[in-house]
Amino acid sequence: MIIDILTIFPEMFEGPFGNSILKRAQENGIVNIALHDIRDYSNNKHKKVDDYPYGGGAGMVMKPEPFFEAFKHIDYNDETEIILLTPQGEPFNQEIANDLVKKKHLVFLCGHYEGIDYRVQEHFVTKEVSLGDFVLTGGELPAMVITDAVVRLIPGSIGKEESFLNDSFQNGLLEHPHYTRPQEIHGYKVPDVLLSGNHQEIEKWRTEKSYEITVNKRPDLIKNIPEDTLKKIKKVCKE
Repeated sequence: MIIDILTIFPEMFEGPFGNSILKRAQENGIVNIALHDIRDYSNNKHKKVDDYPYGGGAGMVMKPEPFFEAFKHIDYNDETEIILLTPQGEPFNQEIANDLVKKKHLVFLCGHYEGIDYRVQEHFVTKEVSLGDFVLTGGELPAMVITDAVVRLIPGSIGKEESFLNDSFQNGLLEHPHYTRPQEIHGYKVPDVLLSGNHQEIEKWRTEKSYEITVNKRPDLIKNIPEDTLKKIKKVCKE
């Protein structure tokens, strides 16, 4: 997968993209992430990328020229998903992550100020995405979050495929509790079933706990689970 990110703060990505799964995925050739400093494509001698809005009003608007120029240096086509990170976009969730990982090429546009000149959106953008109903300073943090959520789904990016298949939201449920050594600490013990070696009973316990946690913490998620899947989950819990 190729990911291009257009931003005025490329240095913000150094920490998140230089560690853990994202670092290994890049080193192993699983994903190629390129950061493009929008200021490099400005035709202004001071590298200015914003200007006052037509019609008046508060704030500044990011100019279109640097974006149009930047896309001359990005090898995109009709299959490329060009994503504008905006509060007006579709709220990001696991379903969107599962769809994006099927793409070979993603481009993220990180806006600032009052946003990006609308002509950039009209000409290039294929998808608008938001992290939620709140406002951030810019699109950099959403780009990091979405990149992390997508890259970890690419085969080979994490140790075992089961690791992400059992993640919260992958089957519509929140994830079950996890335990590690020691078996007991300050009187708190690991559930006996996890020490039993009976994999069928362990999976049953995990499904029960996932369902229980989802009902208690995020009951709104239950209605989004396909009916046949929900029946199977409830059947396992009753056995």
